Amino acid sequence: MHRLSVLLAAAFMMLAAPVAALDVRAGVLRVDYPSLLPISRYDLKPEDLGFAGAALADEDNGTTGSFLGHSFETTTVAVTPEEADAALDTLLADGVRLIVVLANAEDLLRLSDRAAEEGALVFNAMAHDTALRSGECRANLLHITPSDAMLADAVVQYAVWKQWSDILLVEGSNPADILLGEAFENAARKFGAEIVETRVFEDTGGSRRTDSGHVLVQRQLPVFMQDAPEHDVVIAADRSDVFASYLPYHLWTPRPVMGSAGLRPVSVHPSHEAWGATQFQTRFEELTGRYVQEADYDTWLALRVVGEAVTRASTAEPDGIRDYVLSDAFELAAFKGVPVTFRDWNGQLRQPVLLFDDRITVSVSPQDGFLHQRSPLDSLGLDVPESQCTAFNRG
Repeated sequence: MHRLSVLLAAAFMMLAAPVAALDVRAGVLRVDYPSLLPISRYDLKPEDLGFAGAALADEDNGTTGSFLGHSFETTTVAVTPEEADAALDTLLADGVRLIVVLANAEDLLRLSDRAAEEGALVFNAMAHDTALRSGECRANLLHITPSDAMLADAVVQYAVWKQWSDILLVEGSNPADILLGEAFENAARKFGAEIVETRVFEDTGGSRRTDSGHVLVQRQLPVFMQDAPEHDVVIAADRSDVFASYLPYHLWTPRPVMGSAGLRPVSVHPSHEAWGATQFQTRFEELTGRYVQEADYDTWLALRVVGEAVTRASTAEPDGIRDYVLSDAFELAAFKGVPVTFRDWNGQLRQPVLLFDDRITVSVSPQDGFLHQRSPLDSLGLDVPESQCTAFNRG
């Protein structure tokens, strides 16, 4: 059904007005960081992570493009952090000016600044740091991946909707964990929940997948969770994947677990089938032979943003694409029940967040009753008064 609607729309536009054929070239730059093996072998990263989403996006964009004479080609590059700058320079030297980056915040900002020197537009498909949508924003950087603030708001909205308003927050000791913990604290204040206590689980290093590694964490947690104030729910802030996965069945007092384990906020997951997502999942699996991951979906969505802008605005120029997607004219179907659009004050894609328990979609945020003067979607993440971003000229 989605393909049919795309084809019909393309045919209509072709009849309505002639357009110049465009050759649209994009790049996906993925930075692979050294890390410990994940807690579970189910979480091992595939070699084509992100790149598979790009391949599907090229197919989807090509469906419309074939009617309009447009062609879409995406170059994918996986590099170490040390190789990232040279890889970006190679893409720029080859004339690529639309670049999806999967990297941490520090590398993303540096690469975006370099891309800006050549007039390139960058799409963030991995970094969740809220600061990238606030004081560290860049005019040529658009965010597909939800921010920590959006993810935390999605979780706390559900907790409040369930009347689980007393929260025990458990956060890791690494910088990314602390930032996520701060996002949950802000969300609790925003929606009237109370964090009754914050506990920090220290990351002492070691191999998490060895018997001694996981047994040690599992033995520590029940004792670590003793003597907590009365609470309705445990929220974990563990971006480093050290302890949260063990929380649900190793608490001292049995409670629901949300956040980095238990009920998790995600942009997509393999069992998501609502709003036509079954055909997306099927096509992805036929193309790749595996299930979709968030980096695949976020990369696919970034390139679909490009494809939609090229189709509707008849331009492949970075400035033209940016201006169009930040305008009120832009919207895109993303298998989430409502069209996704961009916030013109910080370049963040506004979108629903799925709450996933590793088997089904339990709920979708924003929750019923959380209203906003522009859109309920703007109840997730930084609103205009909360964002310190000054790089976007809102006219």
